[in-house]
Amino acid sequence: MSESLIPDDTLQDTRTRIREILYSTDLYKYKGRVSRLQGLTVEAQLPKLKIGDLCFIEGVDGDAKAAEVVAFKGDTAQMLLLYDGTGISQGSWVTTTNAPITVPVGDFLMGRLISPLGEPMDGMPMDTSKAQFVSIEAAPPDPLHRPIIKNTFFTGVRAVDSLLTMGAGQRMGLFAGSGVGKSTMLGMIARNSEADVNVVALIGERGREVKEFMENSLGEEGMARSVLVCATGDQPPLLRMKCLQTATAVAEYFRDQGKKVFLMTDTVTRCAMSGREVGLAIGEPPTMKGYPPSIFSWLQKVLERTGITEKGSITALYTVLMEGDDINDPVVDTVRGIIDGHIFLSRKIAAQNRYPAIDILGSVSRLFTEICDEEHMRAAGKMRELMAVYQDARDLIDVGAYEHGSNPKIDVAIRMMPEIDNFLRQRINDDVSMESTLNQLKGMMADVQI
Repeated sequence: MSESLIPDDTLQDTRTRIREILYSTDLYKYKGRVSRLQGLTVEAQLPKLKIGDLCFIEGVDGDAKAAEVVAFKGDTAQMLLLYDGTGISQGSWVTTTNAPITVPVGDFLMGRLISPLGEPMDGMPMDTSKAQFVSIEAAPPDPLHRPIIKNTFFTGVRAVDSLLTMGAGQRMGLFAGSGVGKSTMLGMIARNSEADVNVVALIGERGREVKEFMENSLGEEGMARSVLVCATGDQPPLLRMKCLQTATAVAEYFRDQGKKVFLMTDTVTRCAMSGREVGLAIGEPPTMKGYPPSIFSWLQKVLERTGITEKGSITALYTVLMEGDDINDPVVDTVRGIIDGHIFLSRKIAAQNRYPAIDILGSVSRLFTEICDEEHMRAAGKMRELMAVYQDARDLIDVGAYEHGSNPKIDVAIRMMPEIDNFLRQRINDDVSMESTLNQLKGMMADVQI
């Protein structure tokens, strides 16, 4: 079309936009050379670098190695490699993208296993031609624009839905030692919950556990509505650390589509350990248990990104590995202070062959009283009280020192405990509904007088 046929104001606006684009676009690339390489830390001098920029380092074989700018020492930028540094030498070329790490997001991710950089790991091709690319770094939602959580979230785990009821947009922690059933419980929730999309972050897992989780824990049904982001334990610490951020970014995309998202992380502890390695590599001082101070503020920021917004909700379950079942570990204590409730898995309960091995009396949902009706709260309160009474008198009962009739509350607790244990015990493939769970809870406690 001839310029004479275009209105003057439209033509002027078009020229203005073109000038703005040209002025804000770098029409050249900055390059520098590696001056120092130690472990996974690379030092180089490039202009206009900033924290979080993604760079590529050219190896002797021509392969480009991804690295992220994490610190500055004078005029020298310190970068951490996202993969191994094989092939990098003194003087290798470094090119900056002048942009942070971005990953492709879209409905095509459903049922897929990807890396923290958005690359497919399941051996199948991925068409990203129409994908939206988002940064894995994002600010938490404005606290004044977060709606109040009022609706319950059905997990499909009877013990949680009845006594530790979660809200849509709530963040809970799953605390346990190794081998107590964390991954199995995550799989149960992924298959049975009311979420539209499950996003699962597998951080620092053993290589064999990834396929086992996909096939045994999730199964075909769970995998069909899930996105898995994985960084196994043999991969560099920065990549493992990014796994949680990438999974959160994917969950945010689906949340902004108006969907009900469930984010599961296994485990935050290994993510924090990766952050410890990153911090120590760039010279941060170790404080509590060797963790640098930055890891705790980083955890606060990442965990605050989930929750409910005006567009949708991300209900999150963060698994925390307790080394030696230590509840005073700094990561355990920090995460427990950030989130909206905690679920403890007990090794003693697991030894009694009651799965999920949830320690009901040691666990709490901070939104329970806000989202449950009065009848539900009364029934749950009675069951908790009976469990507490039985727990206090257990030593006397086990050795036969308790005489029936000595305490009416203990008598009721002894009579009801087999039924309560049966209610809390759930097989992996048991399919339960929220309605049936609550009806069973209320029915059990209806005639109980304590």
